[in-house]
Amino acid sequence: MLLISVNLVVALFVEFQMICRIVFALLITKLIVMATSCSGQVGGGDFSQRDRPAVVAGAFYPASEQQLRNEIKEYFDKSDKVLNSKPLALIVPHAGYVFSAGVAANAYCQLDRDAKFKHIFIIGSSHTMYFNGASIYTEGDFITPLGQVKVDSLAKELVQKYSIFNDDVKPHEREHSLEVQLPLLQYWLKNEFSIIPIIVGGESQSTSSLLAEALAPYFNEDNLFVVSSDFSHYPSYANAVSSDDDMANAIVSNSAVQFLKAKVKLENSGIDDLATAMCGWTSGLALLKITETLKDVEYKTIMYRNSGDSPYGDKERVVGYWAIAAVKKQPVVDDFILSDEDKLQLLNLARNAIISHLKGKNQPPLDETQISSSLMSSAGAFVTLRNNGQLRGCIGNFSTSTPLYKVVMSMAIAAATEDYRFGKVSLNEMDEITIEISVLTPMRKINSAEEFIPGKQGIYIKKGWRSGTFLPQVGVETGWSRDELLGHCARDKAFIGWDGWKDSDAELFVYEAIVFEEKVFGM
Repeated sequence: MLLISVNLVVALFVEFQMICRIVFALLITKLIVMATSCSGQVGGGDFSQRDRPAVVAGAFYPASEQQLRNEIKEYFDKSDKVLNSKPLALIVPHAGYVFSAGVAANAYCQLDRDAKFKHIFIIGSSHTMYFNGASIYTEGDFITPLGQVKVDSLAKELVQKYSIFNDDVKPHEREHSLEVQLPLLQYWLKNEFSIIPIIVGGESQSTSSLLAEALAPYFNEDNLFVVSSDFSHYPSYANAVSSDDDMANAIVSNSAVQFLKAKVKLENSGIDDLATAMCGWTSGLALLKITETLKDVEYKTIMYRNSGDSPYGDKERVVGYWAIAAVKKQPVVDDFILSDEDKLQLLNLARNAIISHLKGKNQPPLDETQISSSLMSSAGAFVTLRNNGQLRGCIGNFSTSTPLYKVVMSMAIAAATEDYRFGKVSLNEMDEITIEISVLTPMRKINSAEEFIPGKQGIYIKKGWRSGTFLPQVGVETGWSRDELLGHCARDKAFIGWDGWKDSDAELFVYEAIVFEEKVFGM
């Protein structure tokens, strides 16, 4: 019992230090408002009322709705979609936005913005008090500067059905780990959603097991699980990177046993100032206890940073942040075929989408019964625009759960309006624009650069949170050798240096593309 109390005191002291650093950083950047203008939100809310107020607005993130919305937009504008599959669960950091929101946005942008979830479970481990079991907030809804987030009616049903749950509001009163996720979800998801907010108490593996048992029936494609957790607290920058990599690898193994082994090993290895390898480990363990029994589920890392990467953090004592997703394994597609009719339809859809967008009109929904199975399948695609042979815009999406025809339409609009290298395409210019579409096969990880075939395959390089790609046709157009393609991609696209692709922690993926353009069809 004494050991538990000491660990709790240490954890609370660590969180207090982080909050102090966050508040200091926000004061410098004018992100924090005076307490008198926050209607009492900073430092607590009135819990006699039905709804749970935003208690860390003005500290962990801006209290002003417009300022918060603008800041979140910047984080998402810098994010990339990298997954092949729709996430079933996300592990997302919960520190102050100036430290970790960039990583969190990269996690959430893997979700289809038009997705509709039956339930969203947001699970965090308690930072403010010690208690047994898990607490679900059922007294009302959550309030943020972006509005109200409904608490799902399932919340009360779970409390009534499973003894592991209670409906005590106290664990939620000062807890930040769930609250900081809500504005990000509110901004990103276009459709209304409701949440089941769960705070896990104590340090017991049995609590995680009982939580997993209760929630496992809901782990499916209709729902989303969000585990709110930071990783290492407070080693040096280099030690954090090493520790956090070990924990991420343990999660990717999809084994609760390997996860616990990694945690215990790291926390007992004598790393200076390492208070914990993962503050939300009980929540993460519960998720792994659900997924390790599912043979068609795997974990994918999305992005890593730590507080030392922020201009407001030092590198002597840092906190680690990972974005990780649990996804369904995708079958390998060997014989993906597009007919000439499919290609022509995609080119027409791309052009019409751009023109409608430039005219400020929304295209009416298409009758999907008239669309081929190939265009309804999930595949990535790049859309390239050229004006008299000169590149005018190129944007793509590697992986999505959205039908191919929708991906092409969306990427066509993005290529015309969002490629930062060029100004927006004008409506008058469309007569001079030629559209090229590259439909991508699923990415396949390779163990050696020798497996990469320039000209036939595209290359995707990933190292930590950085990544970059060249489409297959780049090898033909440039005439570069394999090493030159890898070097240019590593340096110019992933920004990891010319030889960065050779590093042991760099990952190489290849894919092929079906490339076609309007000129071939006389358009």
